[in-house]
Amino acid sequence: MILYNVTVSVEDSVKEDWLEWMKKTHIPDVLASNLFVDYKMLRLLGNEQSPDTQTFAVQYFCESMANFELYEQKFAPKLRQEVAKRYGNKCLSFRTLLEVL
Repeated sequence: MILYNVTVSVEDSVKEDWLEWMKKTHIPDVLASNLFVDYKMLRLLGNEQSPDTQTFAVQYFCESMANFELYEQKFAPKLRQEVAKRYGNKCLSFRTLLEVL
């Protein structure tokens, strides 16, 4: 099992809109690729160093590296572009890929 983790620092000014958009639009769009079997959305606690932002992690689970690579090639560019167009630099993210043992 592969865990694709997207950590996002979200400015407070767009946080509520971002959360709603993620839950109603972006995450369903990612899952519509049919390459992930589950997801979790989490909020980082103890983020006092950045008082005007909150940090979230969205974790997507896929069954194989081949599925993840197909997602990266076929779906990720368009979905990332949509996030950038909607939020610009108010949401900064980094991605990590992990193997579930």
